[in-house]
Amino acid sequence: MKPIHIVAGLLALLSGAVALYATKGSPLHRRSGRIFVVAMLVMASTGALMATFVKPNPVNVMAGSMTFYLVSTALLAVKRSVAQARGMLTGFMLAALALSAVAFWLGFQALGSPDGLVGGVPPQPIFLFAAVGLAGGLLDARMLWRGSIQGAHRLARHLWRMGFAMWIATTSFFLGQPRVFPEFLRQHIGLRAIPVLLVAGVTLYWLVRVLVKRQRALEPHNLQEIR
Repeated sequence: MKPIHIVAGLLALLSGAVALYATKGSPLHRRSGRIFVVAMLVMASTGALMATFVKPNPVNVMAGSMTFYLVSTALLAVKRSVAQARGMLTGFMLAALALSAVAFWLGFQALGSPDGLVGGVPPQPIFLFAAVGLAGGLLDARMLWRGSIQGAHRLARHLWRMGFAMWIATTSFFLGQPRVFPEFLRQHIGLRAIPVLLVAGVTLYWLVRVLVKRQRALEPHNLQEIR
């Protein structure tokens, strides 16, 4: 299972980089995005399974499950309407809220432990997962209540979830696996952090671009032109 996890992770990083930087909606973005989705789902599921049965680690189980949730709901955002996927979306919403509760519990465990760690992880990233799961679940609930999601909001939902999943994969590799890098890079975490910051920055750029474009379209003079 570990070789599958590693290959899927590397494929996710490569395809995700292409999808993230490619023009959204272009053929290149769609092709690389399909590869990224499959690779991420395989990587997340195998990681969670290994953390459950091979080398137990509750934080990695939670992180793998949260990544699976993010990618799945990001895909559904552009592939299915709310009406078509209401059952799955309801299940994912409940899973996100449950994972958030688990993450908060693990984070407080880390705060109370003698070494400040749980599963070898400090509380800060665990609380970040908790916040993302809570935000994702509440946004799911809002969308289900309204019964639909359209236009820029639908694209933004897809972008931030895929982007955060890519950020998780990038952080796990570049910051969480220093032993795979040459000695020089092992000693310079700042250099290894560059890809992590780039993913965060590019994701934020696309989100702002999508939402600003929507806001401009809603301005009175633009609405007049549309009419």
